[in-house]
Amino acid sequence: MWTKRDLLAASAAAILWPLRVRAQAFPSKPLKILVPNAAGGAADLTARTVGQKLADALGQPVVIDNRPSAGGIVAGEALSRSPADGHTLLLVSSGTAVSAALFKSLPFDTAKDFAPVSMLASFDLGIVVAQDSRFKTLGELVAYAKANPGKLNIGTPQIGTTQNLAAELFKSTAGIDAQIVPFNGTPPVITAVRGGQLDAMLDILGPLMSQINAKALRPLAVLGAKRTALLPDTPAARETGGSLAHFDVASWNGLAVPAATPKDVVARLSKEVNAALALPDVKQKLLDLSLIAQGSTPAQLASQLDREVKRWGEVIARANIPKQ
Repeated sequence: MWTKRDLLAASAAAILWPLRVRAQAFPSKPLKILVPNAAGGAADLTARTVGQKLADALGQPVVIDNRPSAGGIVAGEALSRSPADGHTLLLVSSGTAVSAALFKSLPFDTAKDFAPVSMLASFDLGIVVAQDSRFKTLGELVAYAKANPGKLNIGTPQIGTTQNLAAELFKSTAGIDAQIVPFNGTPPVITAVRGGQLDAMLDILGPLMSQINAKALRPLAVLGAKRTALLPDTPAARETGGSLAHFDVASWNGLAVPAATPKDVVARLSKEVNAALALPDVKQKLLDLSLIAQGSTPAQLASQLDREVKRWGEVIARANIPKQ
């Protein structure tokens, strides 16, 4: 005959059993990481590096599915329509936050349809000039711009990119009247700076490092909160002081899953991603790509994404950049 204690124990077991089965069942098939960039770039290689370690830890293959498109819309929509079981992930980034602020409408809601898993890496932005430029420090560049309104020009990749918006933010924070000149990608900006058509450029450091190492470009400052290991002798913009004393802009990427994914599955993925990022060989591979391995909790990435959407929305409005 069943006692009251037996009935309570049986009820508790019945409630917990589906959770245990679900946790034990994941993953039950290969995982897929949707990457909103073409194969071979830093985002793709980051996903592949971390994906291989995830495969080892989870005992299932991890497939990289490249879905390049403007604003990462194609990959984002694919994630929003995927089963919420943790087997499909999306590489999110500062570009994801920019898209949420820049586009009039998207086929998904970044805040409601994505569940952040973990940060993957951060990568610095920098302001550089030609090696023979008259500007030796960021302070000199800012002083010139203030003394000569409208004459300084700073090149960036396309309108609406993180780099382009970071230049607009730098301009407003420094309190200067400068021309932000967008180009179709990084290579033509480099050519224009080296050829003297531009005074300076602002871009992600990764694609600039070969030019910097070859003494064709000279960095004036990095834009994050502190100096980077890639250029330890280059000051952070905030070291200039004044209105730039608290300036802090960097690019980043991370992973997300569909919003309805069970929390225990999200926690498992976050744990394994952070474990992978702590491995020396992963750190080195990312550093070789000019990236700094940087994990996080799901809540930390959610907060980061929310802050960036708000910040870039304000920059877009202030710069009168039309919504796309």
